[in-house]
Amino acid sequence: MEFDHIKSSAALVYDKFFQNADSRVENWLLMSSPVPQTIIIAAYIYFVTSLGPRIMENRKAFDLKKVLIVYNFSVVVLSLYMCYEFVMSGWGTGYSFHCDLVDYSDSPQALRMASTCWLYYFSKFIEMLDTIFFVLRKKNSQVTFLHVYHHSIMPFTWWFGVRFAAGGLGTFHALLNCVVHVIMYSYYGLTALGPSYQKYLWWKKYLTTIQLIQFVTVTTHISQYFFMKDCPYQFPIFIYIIGLYGLIFLFLFLNFWYHAYTKGKRLPKVLQAQTWAHHTNGVMNGNVNHDKDE
Repeated sequence: MEFDHIKSSAALVYDKFFQNADSRVENWLLMSSPVPQTIIIAAYIYFVTSLGPRIMENRKAFDLKKVLIVYNFSVVVLSLYMCYEFVMSGWGTGYSFHCDLVDYSDSPQALRMASTCWLYYFSKFIEMLDTIFFVLRKKNSQVTFLHVYHHSIMPFTWWFGVRFAAGGLGTFHALLNCVVHVIMYSYYGLTALGPSYQKYLWWKKYLTTIQLIQFVTVTTHISQYFFMKDCPYQFPIFIYIIGLYGLIFLFLFLNFWYHAYTKGKRLPKVLQAQTWAHHTNGVMNGNVNHDKDE
């Protein structure tokens, strides 16, 4: 009897919570409930941290060079497309970069923004292949907690973003992340092509700076909300989540920057074969050790 009461109460809370959800996206893929994505994320975590390494333990690492080339440049194309859609659905066609609210109407512009947000959300599942490629190539040391955490928390939190606030100022970090992905995955793709393309990677020294600019820009943009006298953004909780996430990575990044550059210290062994850019962006896909792992 007590269990039935708890179940009934939970159902009421659930229903009340979803009364404020965006009905436009309710029937889109994975949007009806957070349960399917939770199962996918749990399966991903289980595979990359337990099942996958055990399966590969007595097997030869897969040679995925061609797969990685196709994958990396495919993500570049997808990221370019999402950049274009984010710009055309708001950030280049009316958004003020200040108090931009979510448009819940059925106008073509509003639906275009919602569709772009959903595509960005879905792309986070595609990027889980980064870790799976690590496992299949037996690069288990690169399957770090930070990496797996990033690839798990991004789709999980973005489900709520799409379901409740598909647009507005909470999507700026997604646009910026797509821009950075174009650069980063282009680098990964060129690296995967082999040593003959190293001459085209003279700009790799700027990747760390690009990452720093990303975190500073995202944190600065989202922080202005707290200084606005009147900004009726519909779901402030997302502002806090984005701000906290940006601050955490910004501080981690600045700590790295201080020790690696200002003080001239060598990186810890766990990071010697990896660049911090891959950690902070959460997109390590098997190309991090580009000087030794062609």
